[in-house]
Amino acid sequence: MSSPYDNPQRESEQPEVIDDLMLRDDDEPEEEEKTRVSSSVREMASRIPESLSAIGRDISRTIERAISAKDDYVVAVKVSHEAQEKLEQLVQAGVFRSRAEAAAYLIDEGIKTQAALFDRVQQKLSEIERLRAELRGMVGVDKPEV
Repeated sequence: MSSPYDNPQRESEQPEVIDDLMLRDDDEPEEEEKTRVSSSVREMASRIPESLSAIGRDISRTIERAISAKDDYVVAVKVSHEAQEKLEQLVQAGVFRSRAEAAAYLIDEGIKTQAALFDRVQQKLSEIERLRAELRGMVGVDKPEV
């Protein structure tokens, strides 16, 4: 059984492989080749400012994220389906870049709105710590062991 690869006649039909990097003797006159190369170089050079600008934007965004992330803490929370939809709406509207950013904003705003509650909680925590210190003094323990 023969295959198309066994046919000696097919070997002569295969086109000659031309490497674009090879120098050609007779294909193009020297001046045309120089013009073509010069044009390619100009085209590549014209793209450099655009590429540098894109790199600069990427670096800028990365630095902004790093600076803004220095005080960020990650907290995993479960939210209702309705809350998830509201967070997604804020992202789709372009108000925030992510649901995490939207949730962080809403948490901060909720804390501001409930400032009186947090003041009262802080007072109670101070009172609790005072009572603990008093009890430790009664027992003769200087510091709590953690």
